Amino acid sequence: MVTRELDLVLFGATGFTGSLTAAYLAQHAPAGLRWALAGRDLAKLTAVRDGLGPQDAGLELLVADVSDPDSIAAVARRTRVVATTVGPYLSYGEPLVRACAEAGTDYVDLTGEPEFVDEMYVRYHQTALASGARIVHACGFDSVPHDLGVRHAVLTLAAEGPVRARGVVRASGLLSGGTFNSALTQFSRGRQMVEAHRARRKAETAGPPPARISRAVQGRPGRDPVLGRWLVPLPTIDPQIVARSGATLAGYGSSFSYSHYAGTKTVRYAAGGALAVGALAAAAQIGPARRWLGAKLPSGAGPDDARRQRSWFTVDVIAEGDDRRVHTRVSGGDPGYAETSKMLAESAMCLALDRNPDVAGCLTTAQAMGEALTTRLVAAGIRFEVC
Repeated sequence: MVTRELDLVLFGATGFTGSLTAAYLAQHAPAGLRWALAGRDLAKLTAVRDGLGPQDAGLELLVADVSDPDSIAAVARRTRVVATTVGPYLSYGEPLVRACAEAGTDYVDLTGEPEFVDEMYVRYHQTALASGARIVHACGFDSVPHDLGVRHAVLTLAAEGPVRARGVVRASGLLSGGTFNSALTQFSRGRQMVEAHRARRKAETAGPPPARISRAVQGRPGRDPVLGRWLVPLPTIDPQIVARSGATLAGYGSSFSYSHYAGTKTVRYAAGGALAVGALAAAAQIGPARRWLGAKLPSGAGPDDARRQRSWFTVDVIAEGDDRRVHTRVSGGDPGYAETSKMLAESAMCLALDRNPDVAGCLTTAQAMGEALTTRLVAAGIRFEVC
């Protein structure tokens, strides 16, 4: 790795979230970090670089396209870490994962697509193990606050017996266009998601046994006795990510289970949220309806700075075990864009610069970076608290 020309390449820098990530790196990357922007349109890359300021006028621009495997492989061979915002990942993500796994290059993305994550594990986990690459999915709001938030809670609890945890999300802000379109795609691919999950489970059984039984448990709607919030189960990738961390990392008890919810003030809001998710899932089964909804919030678009400044999120984690309970909270600003770009950038810099666990393959943020990334995010303004 010391012979690589670059430390970090941001792929997809011309999109909305990509440009925010580039701006964050320009403001917060340490002196001496060798980084570059990559994408398929040189003119747009130049415009992004010009917007970063005169201090980054010499930033290298790399032209690469997922439809050209040679160009993607060339990017992967030149750098230690690639961070990508190009989704939906099920459509555009595989060439870059393959190139990084083969080149021994670390990789981070923003996917919230379970089918994509499972397929990449089946196809490239062993390749990444052999090359030493760390392939880390879901390095944005999906699923950093949940994965690292649960890790923070269970380490604080320090239970030796079975541990049960639940995460409750509240947020004010617009869902990103990329996340929304990825969700629509996943809702329409239920059978394929199940098949990909089964293939991953089969592949996992061929490897070393997990440290413990760790499960994502479908929760039930109801009122949380600790938070006083009404809960709606959330069908996101986050429970799967958390459960995979819980299967291998120390501190998650003798067995571990996790449930994931949205929290609302009243039962009326909870019922409305459940109906909205159901209606979205139903509409996603119909091609014209899915395309119409996707056009309403297209990938690559997002709110202005004033709207982002008003947005916020909290993730409350309740961890229980050994007849004790711990309540922790992760909180920050705009989840869909500002904090997501921050999390992606800090994840990439963490892999490039920090001392991390000696692991490789397809990993979660807690497995690959754990305390080092938590420390970075706290320094960047995201709060991890014991309530």
